[in-house]
Amino acid sequence: MSEQMSDVTSDDRLWAALAYVFSPIVPIILFLMEDKKNRPFIRAHNAQALVMGVVMAVLVPIIAGVTLGCGAIIWFIMLYWAYQAYQGKLITIPVVTDFVKNQGWA
Repeated sequence: MSEQMSDVTSDDRLWAALAYVFSPIVPIILFLMEDKKNRPFIRAHNAQALVMGVVMAVLVPIIAGVTLGCGAIIWFIMLYWAYQAYQGKLITIPVVTDFVKNQGWA
């Protein structure tokens, strides 16, 4: 599910984790920062976090409405991915990772 990447600084891990926690705002900011957007670790996590942030912003209110608020638990998945990113691991999100790689974003 996740793999290690070499040459990852603590700054890279922190920005990758923040991209998941504060998605889609932080990923947009990271794409505008020249020194951050070219780092491979940040770029891989940032693209996935941006896509997941948009998907979650659309789906969570719908799911939460249908399940009487219980759908908001889905946001805890993003926190788990943030933890994994902070540990220096690359995350494989089933559909999103393939989509991001096929688009050339990561």
